[in-house]
Amino acid sequence: MQNWVFVLDKHHQPLMPCHPARARELLRHGKAVVHKLYPFTIRLKGEVVAANDPLRLKIDPGAKTTGLVIIRERDGYIVWAANLNHRQFVTINKNGKPVTIMDKRASLRRGRRNRHTRYRIARWNNRKRPKGWVPPTLRARADCVANWVNKLMRLCPITAVSIETVRFDTQKLQNPEISGVEYQQGNLFGYEVKEYLLEKYGRECQYCHGKSKDPVLEIDHVMPKSRGGSDRVSNLTLACHACNQDKDNQTAEEYGHPDVQSDAKKPLKDAATVNSTRWYLWNQVKSIALENSLDLEMGTGGRTKYNRITHGLPKAHHMDAACVGASTPELRNTHIVPLEIRAVGRGNRKMARVNSYGFPKGHRSRKKVHFGFQTGDIVRAVVPIGKHPGVFVGAVAVRASGYFDIKDVRGKILAQGVNHKYCKVLQHADGYAYSHG
Repeated sequence: MQNWVFVLDKHHQPLMPCHPARARELLRHGKAVVHKLYPFTIRLKGEVVAANDPLRLKIDPGAKTTGLVIIRERDGYIVWAANLNHRQFVTINKNGKPVTIMDKRASLRRGRRNRHTRYRIARWNNRKRPKGWVPPTLRARADCVANWVNKLMRLCPITAVSIETVRFDTQKLQNPEISGVEYQQGNLFGYEVKEYLLEKYGRECQYCHGKSKDPVLEIDHVMPKSRGGSDRVSNLTLACHACNQDKDNQTAEEYGHPDVQSDAKKPLKDAATVNSTRWYLWNQVKSIALENSLDLEMGTGGRTKYNRITHGLPKAHHMDAACVGASTPELRNTHIVPLEIRAVGRGNRKMARVNSYGFPKGHRSRKKVHFGFQTGDIVRAVVPIGKHPGVFVGAVAVRASGYFDIKDVRGKILAQGVNHKYCKVLQHADGYAYSHG
């Protein structure tokens, strides 16, 4: 099932989204025009009087992907869904190993400081960070989610917001008694621990790594409880039923897997990332909700998984978003195909391209717009003649010569050397790439 279409009136005020078939009918009869391609929005030409149903925006923040869902509250119908894929600040160095962009920048600054400014006193040890400071790479992800909340507010009459503020409470996982016996023995505790382990170990048996083809994964104690092992999360791992039975009451090291023993004590990086930005994002969304008089609901990862399993829904980012919070009703239209949104940015500030060793190998043009087009614009090119004639729709990569390349969402070149006269802008670049499914 496709996403519903956002609708604006002639004064650009949001109305209730409509079914895609209804939108096609309005466009066919000339009663509406296309206002925006992604997310698809139409604008009515005449005056209308419409009643809006209460709509709730649900958000499931993640380290790499955030789920966004809009639900009609009176019947739990999923009107619109999307997966927001954040920018990954990781590159591959000349040795083929992943390196974070921040590490590369730090090494360049350190080398530049040592080469040219040895007389300068180091300033890194006399600076103070303000209260609530968040690293820029993490703050960018939270700001990206907040920006999309504002975008959807302008396209849809949202009346309430539900957001998952914490996926894993790592402090309670390490020491369950911190909130008393009720937390240990509650209905949600097992979901918190199991979800943490599934995320940490990639939903795979740590002894056979999926060779047994057993779909059922169980929680295994690295040091068995019969030999004094505890229920702390640092003593737990994932194992399929066959490996769990074969291991019996041996330790992981005795079973021939000493690496499992050490991996169990390593923290979950993605969980730490989400936990670092949860209150910053909460405050951003809270300010938006207060400004627009919206109801605001807070949820946890354990509650989300409990709702998803209770409703029998598949594991997906947008499905997790639909299950955030205690207000989750019986959901309808769960087979919706989400809009895939990928943050690609608006370019960079590098004035020169560099090789693998950091030396410049060419300079960038100061001009970003050529012949009215900018790299990232979604265009439609009708090429009448040439080696590859046809109609191409995709993101454009501009050149000062006036001959552009058109690429699809995965970066594959659809047409090369297309004259700018054959191109028409469908949507200007907004820092995101879009695809369906």
